[in-house]
Amino acid sequence: MKLEDWKKLQNGSDIRGVALEGITGENVNLTPEVAETLGKSFAIWLENKGIKERKVAIGTDSRISGPILKQAYIKGLTEMGVNVMDCGLASTPAMFMATINEKMNVDGAVMLTASHLPFNRNGMKFFTDRGGFDKQDITDLLDIAATGIFPGSGRKGEVDEIDFISDYSAFLVETIRKGVNNPERYEKPLEGLKIIVDAGNGAGGFFADKVLAPLGADISGSQFLDPDGHFPNHVPNPEDQEAMDSICASVIREKADLGIIFDTDVDRAAIVDASGEPVNRNELIALISAVILEEHPGSVIVTDSITSAGLKRFIEQALGGVHHRFKRGYKNVINESIRLNEEGNESWLAIETSGHAALKENHFMDDGAYLVAKLLIKMALLNNENRSLTSLIENLPAPSESQEFRLSLASEDSTAYGNKVLSDLSELVEKEEGWALEKPNYEGIRVRCKDPAQNGWFLLRLSLHDPLMPLNIESDVQGGVKAIVSRLSRLLEKFESLDTNLLQ
Repeated sequence: MKLEDWKKLQNGSDIRGVALEGITGENVNLTPEVAETLGKSFAIWLENKGIKERKVAIGTDSRISGPILKQAYIKGLTEMGVNVMDCGLASTPAMFMATINEKMNVDGAVMLTASHLPFNRNGMKFFTDRGGFDKQDITDLLDIAATGIFPGSGRKGEVDEIDFISDYSAFLVETIRKGVNNPERYEKPLEGLKIIVDAGNGAGGFFADKVLAPLGADISGSQFLDPDGHFPNHVPNPEDQEAMDSICASVIREKADLGIIFDTDVDRAAIVDASGEPVNRNELIALISAVILEEHPGSVIVTDSITSAGLKRFIEQALGGVHHRFKRGYKNVINESIRLNEEGNESWLAIETSGHAALKENHFMDDGAYLVAKLLIKMALLNNENRSLTSLIENLPAPSESQEFRLSLASEDSTAYGNKVLSDLSELVEKEEGWALEKPNYEGIRVRCKDPAQNGWFLLRLSLHDPLMPLNIESDVQGGVKAIVSRLSRLLEKFESLDTNLLQ
């Protein structure tokens, strides 16, 4: 493979590719041979970091292509003299935890997953004890792969199999027990609560049997816990409407106190309250912010760019925190929170509206299971006061309307053209009466629309991965989104390579 072909596997700070045939127009580029080469490349990457006697943990989600790619990857590692801990079915956060677990004693870890993408995709996420790979680390890894030069160590690595998800589950169980700290029922702090899990046939089914059940929760009615990479029931994705409708209906049918839904590899989560209402996106950010700011008053809460104006007011005025709205991309918000802490600005939470949440107390790993564990602790404490978990966000301002449009870019250099759209539109907005650019702003342009008929905001930005410009609009009045769209459309007419038909 040429370097340019290897580069096509990079998806920000992850590897992602097509691993199976079956979808027209999608050619397989993540083969066992590629996985073997990436295993060898990771061995060289670790050696370049000064780690000679190397040991690596590996896990997979429920994808059909996982086993064959895992075996190929292990072959690449062992041929380079690397010892391997095969963790079997695992979650992405668990594979990071393996790097800081003394019993595992590994130098790095890899998780085979493509998150919520279709069944034919797969990918890899890489970890050391410092956290997940950044974009540059993936670039360096692929540069090594493209050389095709892998000097062996003269010895073949050994492979041990371990049920690490049980160890990870035990960590979560003890976290919840200590957090609730109820001496009358220390072992079973969730006794009396009915909590159902929807794993979407991904890797998250363990949470019901290995975490909730030992804590005393009634998990009857939990669904799609068995791993099945065909995803026969719905996509395991808390942002998918069908998936959320399914768990909401189950909570109502089962008369549950709480519903939990994970994505495929359990680095994202959302919940559903006892009335069957989803707690997702801005509501989920508000809820975990309420928990964190009670523990760490005044903390900076870092979010991505598309969070609502009401959320900012809630964090800063109702909770007494500082809301730092940054960029899309879970690694962006995590790295920004880490940077703030290094500068002396205390930040205990980095969270994206997609459900990626990383806590300082948990090594800034975006971990859906740990996020839920924190909420379960608070739920158990509030239950002792006859209060619901969502009572914490009953005063969260909700917009009257919100909508997202994804506008295609037809230019050959979509990034350059998109940046020109943003630059030119900024100048046009400054001439618009009642409109004002929000500052500071770290991604695209965000505009406050003060006209009473609009009373809202919009954010136009470049997509992280596709030739698109997502447009998010929110209004506090009925008809406000339509009013903002009508006015904005006139300004966007001059950009011929930006498809605005969706706005009509």
